[in-house]
Amino acid sequence: MWPVASEQFLKTRVSPDIKRLVQQAARQQLVTESVWLRRVILAEINSAVAANAQTGKGVSSSLTGAGRQPRLYVRLRPEDLLLLRERATARGLRGATYLSVLARSHLRSLAPLPKGELVALNRSVAELGAIGRNLNQIARAANRGVQGGIPGKDDLHAILRVCQALRDHTKALIRANLTSWEIGHGQTDV
Repeated sequence: MWPVASEQFLKTRVSPDIKRLVQQAARQQLVTESVWLRRVILAEINSAVAANAQTGKGVSSSLTGAGRQPRLYVRLRPEDLLLLRERATARGLRGATYLSVLARSHLRSLAPLPKGELVALNRSVAELGAIGRNLNQIARAANRGVQGGIPGKDDLHAILRVCQALRDHTKALIRANLTSWEIGHGQTDV
């Protein structure tokens, strides 16, 4: 398929009857008239390519879109499309990307983690690493008998509480992520 950011236009004039038929066909497929027309054009090009391949005439691979990732078109009911858009927006994804991630996670039994959530988890891991390094420095200083700057028992308990809270928050984030992919946005009990 052609990239969405194509810069060239094809123009034609049609009768009002043909325009209505195109609008009706596009509505049935839940796409815009432009997308519908692009599909028709590409189908014709692909059939011409197939016919030319049988007769030995070559067609440029740039016309057929060779080398591009395959696309899948899905029809959704209007109410499902609204839910899809809502859930995709809640995850900071486009609808097609959300469906792609969801299908891939289902087919490969993966728990998808959107970029924003992955960044948050990476930050948490980095914070835990920093806390661990600081505790290691404190332990080394205590083993050498250095008295200045070593935190007391209350300070260590506070650090422990921070680590436990971060651990619990990370677990809750992972649990909420798994649950939201299974039952959807806005319906989780986490």
